[in-house]
Amino acid sequence: MDLKNLTSLAKEAAFMAGKEILKVYDSADFGVEMKGDDSPLTKADQAAHELIVTYLEKTGIPIFSEEGKNIPYEIRKSWDYFWMVDPLDGTKEFIKKNGEFTVNIAIIHQGIPVIGVVYSPVLEWMYWGNKEEGAWKQVKNENPLSLQSDRFEEIKTIVASRSHLSPETQEFIDQYPGAEVISMGSSLKFLLVAEGKAQVYPRFSPTMEWDTAAAHGIILAKGGEVLQWPDKTPLTYNKENLLNPWFICWTTVLEADYNLPIDTHR
Repeated sequence: MDLKNLTSLAKEAAFMAGKEILKVYDSADFGVEMKGDDSPLTKADQAAHELIVTYLEKTGIPIFSEEGKNIPYEIRKSWDYFWMVDPLDGTKEFIKKNGEFTVNIAIIHQGIPVIGVVYSPVLEWMYWGNKEEGAWKQVKNENPLSLQSDRFEEIKTIVASRSHLSPETQEFIDQYPGAEVISMGSSLKFLLVAEGKAQVYPRFSPTMEWDTAAAHGIILAKGGEVLQWPDKTPLTYNKENLLNPWFICWTTVLEADYNLPIDTHR
């Protein structure tokens, strides 16, 4: 598997999908519909999905996208490698026009993200990572910045979801009264951790696999972890039930470095 070239292809697909999204974003008609789970769907989600598929299908690797997810588990459970795509992560942020939405593309190998690409069309931030090249960020046409591994002696900043702050997450935050709490929409929350702007991202409310896979791949490329909570086993993908369990993200697996509490529970 040529991770470097596949990452380049995913970056191009994400960038071009971003252009399609912005056409809708800058228009007067988002074409908002409600899906069966009451989550919103726009013209931008659909246009980005179709464009990304045209790029990725040439690889011959199966594609599993949020907007094309009706693939039976009996088929996809045999996939060794596959693309996992969220064409527009943060549709609610898109509708609010706050700019905090992303295009997410990952390759999953036996349950683990081995490539991650996240692009923010409004902010013009491109993040990517794989185990061969490490993790990177590029802003507009500036030189890419390597996201190096970092170490912290204490938790000073916590990332929390703006739209889905559960009581359990608040309980976790309350254990660090001196910590600043910050948030961004979509998968950008993971990337605040990847950039070292926060030390930990606890998510004790629902997410789907396509919400997390790409950013998870970047965290892994940097040397961090996304672990199920509270059992602290790796978050995995291509489950029969695509709903993620609770998880916690940080950029080192050494729990002692963070003095993470172990009494948070469902």
